[in-house]
Amino acid sequence: MGGVGVVSASYLTAPFYNPALVAIYRRNDDAGMLLPSLGINYDDQNGLIDQVDQAVATGDISAISNDSVANLDFGGAVAFGLPNRFVAANIFGKAYVENVAQPDMGSTVTNSAVKSASVAITEIGLSLAKYQTVLGQHWSFGVTPKFQRIYTFTSVSSLQDFALENVTDNKEGESAFNIDAGALWFFGPFRAGVSATNLLSRNIKTAQGTTLVGGRAVDYGYEYNLEPLYTVGAGYVADYFQFSIDYDLNKETKFTQFDDDTQMIRAGLEVDLIRQIQLRAGYYKNLAKDNSDGTITAGIGLTPLNLIEMDISARYTNADAMGASINFVTTY
Repeated sequence: MGGVGVVSASYLTAPFYNPALVAIYRRNDDAGMLLPSLGINYDDQNGLIDQVDQAVATGDISAISNDSVANLDFGGAVAFGLPNRFVAANIFGKAYVENVAQPDMGSTVTNSAVKSASVAITEIGLSLAKYQTVLGQHWSFGVTPKFQRIYTFTSVSSLQDFALENVTDNKEGESAFNIDAGALWFFGPFRAGVSATNLLSRNIKTAQGTTLVGGRAVDYGYEYNLEPLYTVGAGYVADYFQFSIDYDLNKETKFTQFDDDTQMIRAGLEVDLIRQIQLRAGYYKNLAKDNSDGTITAGIGLTPLNLIEMDISARYTNADAMGASINFVTTY
């Protein structure tokens, strides 16, 4: 569904989109488990990998642009939801890795390099939410205190040795406490909401140093900004059909030395066939990059006997940018 979720996530996936949705569930929901959710996303719209391969094969570095950036992101999550009319709760764990690479060109293939950096973030948290009626309007409010462990890695490699997924050098780690929050308004199937992620900002510095590539000194050392992200959403969420749109109000800068900023707009829909099969489609685009292509998504949910659900999705931007994910859900 294009990654939407501010108003359309379930009470099990709510901690990853909007904690206020933890309090929105069906009357027959007693408990549920998300075990696990896995996903991967690859984005090389500038063709950095192809440029490096061509330069190594031909010895011509003129085709490589210092503005080219490649990204590889992957992660997983688990959650255990306990819906109730007092204070609904969801205990969750999440881990994700963001890899980014950019060339640092010398005068020849031999002394040209690719700089890479990664941030790996693990989270353990508890989302709490409460449904309330305020001035005759239906609202839900949620908050998520969470503990984070953040690891950074940096690497400088020659063009011949570059591999985006192999950033494992110069490990640094630190721990942090953070908070997410959210609110949801709804009237029948119509919904509007807002979520705030990582309300406590952190500036994370990687290891720094200098290494030689073909006799040329190449400096490395980066900063990663873990900043608040505010997202608004609106949609129509009914039993057998839903459509929603999410929009990031601010831009995430992430690594300050790489062009990996994001500010997303997302849209998605779902058609539910007799509560056994869910057909999904969506679209999202990174508004922080003028030359970024939009991404289309498609997915299917299988819910035999309404006890076990398997969700499979794929996303496609172009031949150099695509991804996939899978979820397993059990409810009681």
